[in-house]
Amino acid sequence: MSTAPRVPETWDSIDDDPKETLARTGRLRLLESAFVRFRLADGTSHSRSLAFATSLVLVQGLVVLVGFAAAFGHSGITSTIVETIRSAVPGPASDVLADAVRQANKVGHQNRFLPLTIGLIGVLITSVTAMAQIERGLNRIYGIERDRPTVRKYAVALVMTLTVGVGLGLAFLMLGFGRNIGSSWGHEARVVWEVLRWPVGLLLIAVCLAALLGRSVNRRQPGKAWLAFGGGVAVALWALATIGLALAFRFSSSFGQTYGPLAGIVALQIWTFLSSFSIFYGVSVAAELEAIRAGAGQTQAARQDVPASPARASLQG
Repeated sequence: MSTAPRVPETWDSIDDDPKETLARTGRLRLLESAFVRFRLADGTSHSRSLAFATSLVLVQGLVVLVGFAAAFGHSGITSTIVETIRSAVPGPASDVLADAVRQANKVGHQNRFLPLTIGLIGVLITSVTAMAQIERGLNRIYGIERDRPTVRKYAVALVMTLTVGVGLGLAFLMLGFGRNIGSSWGHEARVVWEVLRWPVGLLLIAVCLAALLGRSVNRRQPGKAWLAFGGGVAVALWALATIGLALAFRFSSSFGQTYGPLAGIVALQIWTFLSSFSIFYGVSVAAELEAIRAGAGQTQAARQDVPASPARASLQG
């Protein structure tokens, strides 16, 4: 249960600027205040739930993708996916996903379409569940205790899966498999593709994250500028967590010895948990910035020191 105070809606306030509010508050103070909100909203529990669902989606999705590719004569994608996993997923976590890819390749070569079809349905169900968990976690961070009605909640989750989920998948393909995709093109086309795939892929990720922040919460969100800093914090934390874990696993010889054959599963769970933590904490930053805008920030210092903005005055008046 969340005890985070509800963030007043400020979507109709146009007289103030997020940069000015952020400057008056201070980035460090905002991050501290956001952590208080994250803790009151039980963000750690929501991060654990999302991490579990994300782990299932990753494993199931890779199995289905590689299995169908192998079944239709495109087994070369297996080595490309394994190489991408090795470079993008930290430490032993990559071993779990790489093993799943190789096993799926065998299933695909055997034309076992029934288990692959069941797996595809499982990916869809798990993805929708993950999107629904994101809505629940975001609502609690904003102090909203009631989610959308069940049918509408999962309908929105399905739409988000087919849009945001597909968008993230396309971004992953562009950034991870981009070189392989353009390998058969002409020289000029390959050069243009190599230059454009990175900014386009990163832009797609930013758009997907903005869609999550803007549409998953059961409230009217403010303009994108008020969500940008929180989204940036989420991306930065995720990148730091991924790089940090990769370095830790690379230079630690005791991790694999300690967990043995479970090392990959443990590493995958740690990585998905930290990734989920990054998302929810970034949302907490965005929520807290809007709360301060409305004069409802978590810290007493923020309430005392931040001058009342036009939005705050209009909400209190």
